[in-house]
Amino acid sequence: MKNAAASTSIVLRLEIDKEQTSFGQIATAIGDAGGDIIAVDVTRAGKTSTTRDITVQLTDASLSQDLVRSVAQLPGVQVINVSDSTFLLHLGGKIEVTPKMPIKNRDDLSRVYTPGVARVSMAIHEKPSRAHTLTIKRNTVAVVSDGTAVLGLGDIGPLGAMPVMEGKAMLFKQLAGVDAFPICLDTRDTEEIIRTVKAIAPAFGGINLEDISSPRCFEIERRLSEELDIPVFHDDQHGTAVVLLAGLLNAVKLVGKRLADCKIVLCGLGAAGIACTKILLAAGAQNIIGVDRCGALVAGKTYAHEAWNWYAAHTNPHREQGALSDVIAGADIFVGVSAPGVLRVDDVKKMAPDAIVFAMANPTPEIAPEEAEGYVRVMATGRSDYPNQINNVLCFPGLFRGVLDCRASRITEGMKLAAAKAIASVVGEDELNELYIIPSVFNQSVAEKVREAVIDAAYAEGVARRRDFRENK
Repeated sequence: MKNAAASTSIVLRLEIDKEQTSFGQIATAIGDAGGDIIAVDVTRAGKTSTTRDITVQLTDASLSQDLVRSVAQLPGVQVINVSDSTFLLHLGGKIEVTPKMPIKNRDDLSRVYTPGVARVSMAIHEKPSRAHTLTIKRNTVAVVSDGTAVLGLGDIGPLGAMPVMEGKAMLFKQLAGVDAFPICLDTRDTEEIIRTVKAIAPAFGGINLEDISSPRCFEIERRLSEELDIPVFHDDQHGTAVVLLAGLLNAVKLVGKRLADCKIVLCGLGAAGIACTKILLAAGAQNIIGVDRCGALVAGKTYAHEAWNWYAAHTNPHREQGALSDVIAGADIFVGVSAPGVLRVDDVKKMAPDAIVFAMANPTPEIAPEEAEGYVRVMATGRSDYPNQINNVLCFPGLFRGVLDCRASRITEGMKLAAAKAIASVVGEDELNELYIIPSVFNQSVAEKVREAVIDAAYAEGVARRRDFRENK
């Protein structure tokens, strides 16, 4: 199965001896190595040789070395340079800080800095809430990670996490106009992370926790939410949960079932799995069975993780036991936030009619859509190269836009539910079908709908600190 997350393009600069090798031979070598030529530019032409820049699309970046090696082995071909478009995009980082207005003269300088700035500083000192209107705090989010659970790469440390956090900052800005900055911490100590985030919090209007390993992420988020007066949101948990619920709301509507009546089997009881379960319970689901390596969690047993003890006490009402292949029988919905290939075709065959499968392990899902086809009514994954991508990008930009605009003190379960329903509402009744239950990440109405829903919920739940500023409210 191709890995869309790792696709890239490279540019080969080749010096070619025309008497020894034809361009057709080069094209064949590139194709045989898994490359697709998308552009050719002649940079120098001579009587016996030419220099060409060949842009090649690769479905998997790991093919790059073999492709270059194959081309270099051709007689009369010299590889002068290889440029990877993904690496080129990251040169010097992907974000920058720019002033909102130019400083053109002495008067401008005196207003933005000394001596004029002193008046603004004193105004904030006298009334700290003015920081929300007179500084970047009103529109800035810290994207905080310790690099211990980055994408599917695992523990790669704070430096390795930086490109991911920069990318998230780009999405915040492009999709919702939120200024976000990556804060990658060189510590794994829970208390030190909490102290550090509290210490930098005055500069930010919200905290987005990212790629922090379980179970530390639970304690870090809980403590920061209690001890800070700005919203704290662990996206790996709650962003996943919100978008999952949005997709399921439309999926059950499509197949004519009610979430409360569905038997749901959820595989993978880490941070995302537990958050998904909590939001499903809040949305009315009553029969959820959580499965991990040890099998189905059952009330009455004692588990190593406190989070699992909570889970067992609040799920699996019929106390079903066994492995995934045992409890999947009769299930209406499968939710996977676990590992590749754990759901087999034989398991899917045991599910109820009009089965719904959300196989969200990334980049390789719990079951390939091609394998499940014919046995599943609605299929969703975490990948962009299949229909129905469950992607956190549908949630966090609009959610933070909303909490910043109404100056919410925290993010409640009601705000998350509102965000999920808003995402689901983007897919109209006339559009809803098996291949379209969730909007595209590029649908520009998503962030605005999420923003509006989150603001409404924040006012309803009494956590918005700014008087309602919208018309007709």
